[in-house]
Amino acid sequence: MINEEQLLEEIRDPKTSRQGFEKLVAEYSERLYWQIRKMVLSHDDANDILQDTFVKAWMNIDTFRGESKLTTWLYRIAINESITFLNKKRNQNNISIDEEDSFLLNTLESDTYFDGDEAQKLLQKAILTLPDKQRLVFQMKYFEELKYDEISDIVGTSVGALKASYHHATKKIEKFLSEPR
Repeated sequence: MINEEQLLEEIRDPKTSRQGFEKLVAEYSERLYWQIRKMVLSHDDANDILQDTFVKAWMNIDTFRGESKLTTWLYRIAINESITFLNKKRNQNNISIDEEDSFLLNTLESDTYFDGDEAQKLLQKAILTLPDKQRLVFQMKYFEELKYDEISDIVGTSVGALKASYHHATKKIEKFLSEPR
């Protein structure tokens, strides 16, 4: 595990900033990629958003005050970039936020990188029926196995609200999975 304070010092020092940032990218790319990928489903879109995330982090590293962990700050950027991307896609497809994200379902079904079986595809379809916030909380808790306080730091929501959101998400997913196909 990397020492975030040392890494930040390295990034902020003009002599070592490039090497420090390369370490940051190497350390956090995979985790951030999979968080983004779970939100947007497409490998190519996730790669683009990951790149945007690191560009934004590089451009704004001086504004990072260290009030949260560096990881938390990076997750926040990645999630915001993902939500911005999804909202743009919805606008392009004239989909309201309340409608099911059918474009994501199409992405899932046509993704050559998706190697899951039918059960995994069905779970992903169930997750796609959730509103953005519930989907995000479910994915962070279920797949990333993050603690509620970590998720709270990342999304800026109280632990109680997150627990309720996760509970509602699991109930909706259970209902979806129990419906006859």
